[in-house]
Amino acid sequence: MNVVFRKVSPEDLNEFVRVYKDSYKELEEYAYTKNKEIKSYFKWMFSRDKHGFIVAETKNEGETEILGFIMVDTNWFSPFEMKKVGEIHELIILPEFRKKGVGRGLVSKGFDYMRSRNRKIAELWVGYRNYHAQRFYRKLGFEEKNSFGKWIRMTKKVD
Repeated sequence: MNVVFRKVSPEDLNEFVRVYKDSYKELEEYAYTKNKEIKSYFKWMFSRDKHGFIVAETKNEGETEILGFIMVDTNWFSPFEMKKVGEIHELIILPEFRKKGVGRGLVSKGFDYMRSRNRKIAELWVGYRNYHAQRFYRKLGFEEKNSFGKWIRMTKKVD
């Protein structure tokens, strides 16, 4: 499978909604559930740092298929780190494309962007019961730092 990465554009909104909903099946307690909320979330992320909003896609029989998204916000000030970090607000992969390198590729592109903006720490929050995502992030070298309610904060040095 040949995966291509590119910056998100406003035209990706409807595909983002579809991928978001499919990615959060059975984890709705950590997600927006109404289309209007998901669209607002997309627009908010795009306004935060549009260069860090990246989509993974592939061509299948001439048709482009979107596989997942990452949103890295390098304008994010972490009160825990007391400086700007590369905050991963979202990483979503369609279930049928998980464990095929798509997530790892998106995170790699996100880290490239963080480095280009001179961010030394990547930070994210993952759902307490989202065990698959926690395992994935640990494999990438993220470490659990603290928790708040249903969320766990994880960080990794950007090298």
